[in-house]
Amino acid sequence: MVEIIGKHKIPFQITGGLAARIYGSSRPLADIDIEIPKNKFKYILEEVKDYIKFGPKIFKDDNWDLYLMTLDYAGQEIDICDSNSKIKDYMTEKWIENRVDFSRVVIQDIFGLRTPVVPIEDLIRYKKILKREVDVEDIKNLSK
Repeated sequence: MVEIIGKHKIPFQITGGLAARIYGSSRPLADIDIEIPKNKFKYILEEVKDYIKFGPKIFKDDNWDLYLMTLDYAGQEIDICDSNSKIKDYMTEKWIENRVDFSRVVIQDIFGLRTPVVPIEDLIRYKKILKREVDVEDIKNLSK
């Protein structure tokens, strides 16, 4: 995905569980989350069409309201998400805008690839808002 997204010069960042692992969380990885601008999905669709499990379309559950495409590549689930989404605050139950500022990404080496990753403070901020079990675990591990 890094190659495909990079080839099209699409701004992106790794977030979610993989970002948490990069910063020191030790919980098992469920999926790989990648955020890109919604208007850039069209540039990668042809190359990923054989791996699409869901979308791209609006996905809304108890925690997220976002434009999403889920891929299954060699048994690994990859969520390509819009970089502007909404997350539900677990305390107030209100929806909060979650917008990515790509100028703030942190470049990390992931499997030999220089890859943009959500800044740790942004990762912790949205995990504190969501406060699901996995978020609480990640926050605990990232605060060490």
